[in-house]
Amino acid sequence: MPSVACCTMKVWKEVEHMGRIIGIDLGTTNSLAAVWQDGESRLIPNSLGEYLTPSVVSIDEDGTVYVGKIAKERLISHPEQTASVFKRFMGTGKTYKLGGKSYRPEELSALVLRKLKEDAERYLGEPVEEAVISVPAYFNDMARKATKDAGALSGLRVERIINEPSAAALACRGFGKSGWQEENDETLLVFDFGGGTLDVSLVDCFENVIEIAAVSGDNHLGGSDFDAVIAEQFCRENQLEFRQLDLKRQEIILASAARAKCALTKEEYTVMSVADEDFWEKMELSNRKLIQISMHLFHKMIVPVKSVLNDARKKMLDISKVVLVGGSCKMPTVQQYLRRFLPDSQMTAMNPDYMVALGVGIYSGIKERNEDIKDVLLTDICPFTLGTGIYNEADKARPTMAAIIDRNSVLPCSKVRKFRTATDFQNVICVDVYQGEEYYVADNIYLGELSVSVPIALKGQEAITVRYTYDINGILIVDVKVDSTGEEARQIIMTGMDTIAPEEVDAYVKELEKLKTPPAGQEETKMLFAWGERLFAQSTGELREEIGRRLQYLHYLLNQEENSIRIKKWEKGLREFFENADRYLDMAELSWEMDQGDSWYQERTQEEEDSEEDYVRWYDGHLTS
Repeated sequence: MPSVACCTMKVWKEVEHMGRIIGIDLGTTNSLAAVWQDGESRLIPNSLGEYLTPSVVSIDEDGTVYVGKIAKERLISHPEQTASVFKRFMGTGKTYKLGGKSYRPEELSALVLRKLKEDAERYLGEPVEEAVISVPAYFNDMARKATKDAGALSGLRVERIINEPSAAALACRGFGKSGWQEENDETLLVFDFGGGTLDVSLVDCFENVIEIAAVSGDNHLGGSDFDAVIAEQFCRENQLEFRQLDLKRQEIILASAARAKCALTKEEYTVMSVADEDFWEKMELSNRKLIQISMHLFHKMIVPVKSVLNDARKKMLDISKVVLVGGSCKMPTVQQYLRRFLPDSQMTAMNPDYMVALGVGIYSGIKERNEDIKDVLLTDICPFTLGTGIYNEADKARPTMAAIIDRNSVLPCSKVRKFRTATDFQNVICVDVYQGEEYYVADNIYLGELSVSVPIALKGQEAITVRYTYDINGILIVDVKVDSTGEEARQIIMTGMDTIAPEEVDAYVKELEKLKTPPAGQEETKMLFAWGERLFAQSTGELREEIGRRLQYLHYLLNQEENSIRIKKWEKGLREFFENADRYLDMAELSWEMDQGDSWYQERTQEEEDSEEDYVRWYDGHLTS
């Protein structure tokens, strides 16, 4: 049975908020933070000046931890020390071994959250102690609990999590300095398709109220699945077996597949090229071909759409607007496929990468009780059915599920059902609590149980009344009353709230303190080294040698303490060089000639020209010992 905290009623003290509340979109592929500031939701840049922080963690054997763009580059150069897409396994027993230690998905997520917290504190200039975190609407209670645990481990108080489509709906309604930008009542279909998960929600909006009508989704369907399909097709066409390749080469092919997928958002046709030491192969790819090789993914994609319409008893004609959220929605093939099923609906993709974060930023303002937004009302629903197991005459060893709170019930919610004894002379009734949609309780998620004594009698003569009360914070109250005696029992199951033990938090914080993170000022330099190492691993011949030499020159400059300005100049040119090297490796039809290298720098400034000349003198030996 999964470990779930079941406890008696607890008195919660109001804690004075000493720092700001931020909103965090903890994504499978990328994460970002936002804050309600000056009457609007504002994205918070990270230490590299970018809004998107890749949800990737890399840990060296010496305990140095890299999070974000640096770690993403290390997926290829240090695949055994780097983990990504761990959000898919939140709340499960999966572990990742990095730096000689094992980490749970929530522990890796805590490192991402800690990075976002530090960036927010740097941006705001004040402490950040609390966050509202978005989760896929189809996350079960174990995954929601793990998300709150990740917040606690990162040093953030997380009293509230919000469904990603709910956040996107908030952002879509466009609350800003001038109030609600749209006043018309409307029904939105929010299609949130990210790197690792798909969420579909039906949202009714009227005045200052946003009400979730139905949710569905797939926690194992996202843009990374298209990357995998492209990679598998590439291997088939080049007589390779993907699963038999070493981890480094797998990551190289997956990274190239992802770039080819992104190229198809702007072009109808591209060439996927993979270069790795003595291996250099290519594959032609078009949007038409992508549809053909990924048809099983498109079929899976439309299932949640049909589910929310059925659950909400809505027709496609009832939808006012389809809101496309998540980076994978930028794929033309995804938009084209959706239009087949929703031909009459207006589709909008306003900043799909940022919509959820902007919405969570709005909600952080609501939670702070800001005067300009405190009256906004956001309702939520129970994404999964909550019920109990009942006696199965046909198969006594396999109890079946009796629903008490149906999925898509508006929260907070309280429902009652009556149950009778199943056998003669039964003296105890056990009410076990499950979450899920499956017929047999064993196939659903066990949350807890409680038992009550009943007078001995014949089958069916004694009865109990069971009430489930479920609130927006994930607290489930189970009340049981024996009808004949009036005896009552209560169990509070807090599957999504503050269930991590304080001593575990303290122990993990101490472990975090042992992990060394690069100072903020050095992060871009570290990222360039990781980028160069990845390109060095992918390239061959003279290009590989030139990448190695330019990295050596960066090492040389870093050892000259008085050369900070020269370092910045060189890093700027190196970044441009690496960008062109990436493009070159993606385009197999180009040829690399060292004497044509200057064509890559047609618009260099005088400072960049001077920096390049310094490098040439160093390379020729004038600056070496």
